[in-house]
Formats: sequence, structure tokens, C-alpha cells
Amino acid sequence: MNSSLPNDLLQLERRVIEDGRKGNSSMDNVDNEEIQRYSRQLIIFDNGLEDQLAIKRSRILIVGAGGLGCPASQYLVGAGVGTLGILDFDLEIEYSNLHRQVLHPHDRAKSLTSKADSAAISLGRLNPNIQIKPITTALTSQNALEIISEYDIVLDASDNVATRYLLNDACVLSEKPLVSGSALRFEGQLTVYNYPPNVGTTYRCLFPDPPPPETVTNCSDGGVLGPVPGVIGTLQALEALKIILGKKESVYSGKMLLFDALNPLNSFRTVKLRPRKAAPIKELIDYEEFCGSKATDKDLALSLLSKETERITVSALSHLMKNEPSTSFIIIDVRSPSQQKIARLNASTPFPLSDMDRKDKIKELNKIIQSGGNELKDILFICRRGNDSQKAVIKYKSMAGSENIRIRDVIGGLHAWAKEIDSNFPIY
Repeated sequence: MNSSLPNDLLQLERRVIEDGRKGNSSMDNVDNEEIQRYSRQLIIFDNGLEDQLAIKRSRILIVGAGGLGCPASQYLVGAGVGTLGILDFDLEIEYSNLHRQVLHPHDRAKSLTSKADSAAISLGRLNPNIQIKPITTALTSQNALEIISEYDIVLDASDNVATRYLLNDACVLSEKPLVSGSALRFEGQLTVYNYPPNVGTTYRCLFPDPPPPETVTNCSDGGVLGPVPGVIGTLQALEALKIILGKKESVYSGKMLLFDALNPLNSFRTVKLRPRKAAPIKELIDYEEFCGSKATDKDLALSLLSKETERITVSALSHLMKNEPSTSFIIIDVRSPSQQKIARLNASTPFPLSDMDRKDKIKELNKIIQSGGNELKDILFICRRGNDSQKAVIKYKSMAGSENIRIRDVIGGLHAWAKEIDSNFPIY
């Protein structure tokens, strides 16, 4: 566990969890207390106590203590898995995590408590007889095989492409099933890779090559309704339990479950996946280099433009707004209409990035820009974090570049504006 927790209370809670682990009953039987605790699932098991004992002896690793990992771990601990590893190297809980990462209470946000430790504390309260192993180190090519070797099943509850490829390859080499889930906006997906080991479809069978980094959207960029990862994470726990209980025919191997929260007539659909055909994995590689992106779900800054000629800092933008005539520049906010309603700069003109692909909308934008006349010197695109604004610069330059007007984007976007210029501007 992270040794730098902020107060004595959390230290005490950690010791309580440790004491609970020491008191865990024998792995050779199910005692009376456990029979009472797990009675409602015991009565549906084909093999009764033997099935519960199989769950008790199981060792499961969850990579990610976020929107998927929280509900998955709750149900696995509730079911009585013997050992649960929770790997997450995020050392601080953000307020923006709380609506979906339900293991983390409000008072642990911004408290320098790691997500893995926070999850372990909450899970220890739920079931003190489970061996819970929080892991706060990053999963890398150097340690993945060693970490995974201690577990029977791995749950991918991460939110980045590099980690997905790493987990896929490590599970293939380790011959472990990989229960994969994802959630974004109102939709989610679930499947089980490499099950049975060496036979089942793998992540590389579907995606032999990683997508361009600028096309990847995560929860931070695209948003998500909290219950959606709750649904998928719960189903990940269910798939792990079905694997433990040997219900092979019912496992989502070679199939993918698609969930659409906005489709009441067909919320769940199943599609068949192509058979295993990926080339054999020989060794783990540098996945950040392979994917061209970091192995993190934190806000990542794209670098598509030249900082010297095509980008401007928020400090420079602030100076421009204070000291130059308003007719000499135009600030174009390319966020979606829903985000525009949260907050925006008064001096900005709304024009969603999605409208860049519509000729009629581009004509409207050109009219706005042309209304500035000869005094206009700068077209400045801004967005939430400085990624979409770069895309907007590239798109607009390809359609309507001008030698006399500089077309640039604002580095760091409105996040940078809130942090460096106006602390009252909301960060979301």
C-alpha cells in the first residue's frame, strides 16, 4: 500500500483490513459463517459448497480502480473470492471521479489517497475475510508477467489503449483469461479474451494495429453516465465468476456484448467475434511507443501543431484580449453545444468541431471571420484542453488558409485558462 496516507484514520483502517486477512478461514473448507454469508448463491450452485470453495480459492486481478473496477471488485468481494488484486497507479482521487467510482467517498478526493488504497479500504469494510492486495505501481512490460502470474483471471478495467494491448499480450503469454470491459457516454462493451487460453479470440485478433492517438476518446474527453460503467463492471464480475464455476458455454468468449442505455427496446445485443487468428505473442514490447500514447487515462495533451508558429499560450491570449483591439482577433470555441452551456469565454464565438465537416457551416464561419475586415490578424481556436482546437486548426487551414491571418490554437484550452488566468472559471 501507499505509505503516505494523509491521516491516522486511514492508517487505522488499513490495519483493520490486515487483521481481517489474518483471520481468514482455511482454504480447504467453507465454515458456518461463510455458509450464512453466501447462502443465497449457495442454493443455486450445482455443486454447493464445492462451487463456493472454488470461488474462495480463486485469485483475481483487476487493473483499474475506476468506473469499471469499483463495481466489479464490489461484487467479487461480495461473492467471496479468496484474493483480489487491485492495480491502479493513480495516486489521487479527483472530484470528477466520484459520480461513477463508487468505492471512493467524498472525503478521500484530493486527499493524496491512492485509488488502489481507497478501494482496498472500502472493500475491506464490505468483506473483511478477503485478501485484498492494492498495487500502486504502474503496469509495465517489465512487471506485467510477474504480477499476473499470481492470479487466475485478469479483469481489464483500464481506460487506455496501451494498457489494453499490454494486458492482452501478457495474458496470452501467461495463459490467463482476460475479462475486458469499456464504457463511454451511454454505451458499453464486454467480452472475454483468450478463453479458453490459447484458443479464445484475443484483443489483437480484433485490433491488430492501434488506432491513431488523436482518434481515441476516453471518459475524460467523451464523458460517461455513471451507471453505464456500473453495468459493465458488474457484468465483468459475473463473467469472472462464470469462469471460476466452469460455466464455459455461457462465457462471452468469441462474442461481444454491446450495451446501449438509450435503446430501451434493445439495450443488450450480442455480436459474434472472428475466430482467433492473431500472430503468436513472443514477448512484451514498449506499448506506449507501439500505440503512440501514454498508458494512462489522465488528460493527455496531443501535439499536432508547432508551438512556435501555430499555438498560443493562455497568458499570451489574455494579453491579447487586454491590449489589442477586439477587431484584430477572433476566438472560436470548438466544444460541443452542451459543453458551451457549462461555461465559456464571453469573447469567444461558438463553433463545434463537428461542424468543420459541414460545408454549409464552414460558409457561416467564413462569413463571421470575413466580417472582421482588414483589421483581423488572428483566428484563435480554443477547446476544453487544447486537443480539439489543434484538430480545428488543421481542418480549417486545409479549407480556408490565409497568408495575412494567423490561424492558431490555445495551448491547454480552458483548463489552462482556469488554472493560470481565471481561477473562477469552472474546470470540468
